[in-house]
Amino acid sequence: MSDGVELAGGEDVGEEPGEKRVSYAEAFFDLVWVLCITQISGLLHLDHDLAGAGRALIVLIPVYWCWVGSTVLANTRDIDNPRGRVGLFSIALCGLFLALALPQAYGARGLLFGAAYLVARWLLLAQVLWGRGVVVGPMGVGALVTGPLLLAGGFAHGDARLALWALAAALDLLTPAVARRRLMAVRFHPTHLPERFALFLLIALGEAIVSIGAPVAAGRTLHADEVLSVAIAFVAACGLWWVYFSYAADAMRHAMTTSRLPGDIVRQVLSYGHLAFVSGVIAFAAGVGAAATHPGARLPPGALGLLFGGCALFLAAFGYTRWRMFRQMSWTRLGAAAAVLVAMALCAPLPALASLGVLAALLAGLNLLEYRRVERSATHEL
Repeated sequence: MSDGVELAGGEDVGEEPGEKRVSYAEAFFDLVWVLCITQISGLLHLDHDLAGAGRALIVLIPVYWCWVGSTVLANTRDIDNPRGRVGLFSIALCGLFLALALPQAYGARGLLFGAAYLVARWLLLAQVLWGRGVVVGPMGVGALVTGPLLLAGGFAHGDARLALWALAAALDLLTPAVARRRLMAVRFHPTHLPERFALFLLIALGEAIVSIGAPVAAGRTLHADEVLSVAIAFVAACGLWWVYFSYAADAMRHAMTTSRLPGDIVRQVLSYGHLAFVSGVIAFAAGVGAAATHPGARLPPGALGLLFGGCALFLAAFGYTRWRMFRQMSWTRLGAAAAVLVAMALCAPLPALASLGVLAALLAGLNLLEYRRVERSATHEL
């Protein structure tokens, strides 16, 4: 979440809010996190059950929080200069080490994962202190509490590592809520952050595209049902993109620029809400990869749960974000999430190709329904 800083006397050191665009340095920085998301999706490809999903989430949270901390630092500071770029790329190097460690994070590379996270948080803290700031909330907890916990987990083994890392992930999640009052003093550039979080979601959607095409492309032969499964899976991925970028992205930008408490939008909608969005898309990516690879076979329960459950989580998260932004419920998307879960049970005995078709049809139907509602509303206003 937001790693805001303020002077010892309480004066915020962030720049005045205004128009701020994503820099090329930030776009380059994100390329490392593409690899991290790919590796986390790979963990789910190998382990589809609930325990595997839990382990993947435990390592996703520190990876995501490193990205969020760096993004908020870039939002509240001018990093488009040599010193800022070096600082950002140093954190990116730590992210690269996180990605290298992820495939064996619960095995031989646990220490590398914990050490890379701790150094990344120290580098963030150093950039705050360089600007004569003092630690506020998540920045200090990441550098002084959860980072050491992840490092300690790297020295431990088995259930002890899992417990230490789960505790660190829980503390990372809780800290922004506990530090809310101090975070309200931070001044954010309101247009920059929604764009950055939308780009991170695109990273996750990009992983879904890779999961759809790469396994099929790697095969020695290419059958008609595989080509059809790739096409239908791509339609489903387009449906997820449409749900977010057609209306929700603009709504989040509007909420950030008009809210009396933009810090709450950053904390609740951008940080927490997008963790749910990204988690749902990563789960979808793991499930859709299994479906596209074996379109004629029934999906195993774990892969079926990731495919439909990830999509349902993605849709249900809009209910939370819309309530936090406007105190309104997104009934169409909540209803679609419920429909997806019902479809998951009904599709259990069907081949993967049919399951993909049902899911793509539900997403297309949701987007068509919302399009018609918006058009009807615009007509009535005229």
